[in-house]
Amino acid sequence: MSLNRQQREATSRELRANLALSGYDASRLYRLTGWCVQRIECTLAVDAADPADVWRLRDLLDEVVRGAGHEPVPYTVLTPSVRRAAAGWFGIAES
Repeated sequence: MSLNRQQREATSRELRANLALSGYDASRLYRLTGWCVQRIECTLAVDAADPADVWRLRDLLDEVVRGAGHEPVPYTVLTPSVRRAAAGWFGIAES
């Protein structure tokens, strides 16, 4: 699945909104994932990012936001209904 520009921008906004809801700052996210700064920034921007990383970050942020007692901002593209296809395309875990 390849995202168009509008879908990448929407996904980036949603990831960043959930990062804000998590209460985490970027440095804590770097420590939590073990990813380098560039990998985190590319993934948050959904720009030259590994699609599997975008899904992993989405899932991680959802977990952290729920752990903080909040409801995550819903995703318009990375929805539960496309997860099964993404699992086949990118090797992400199905939930």
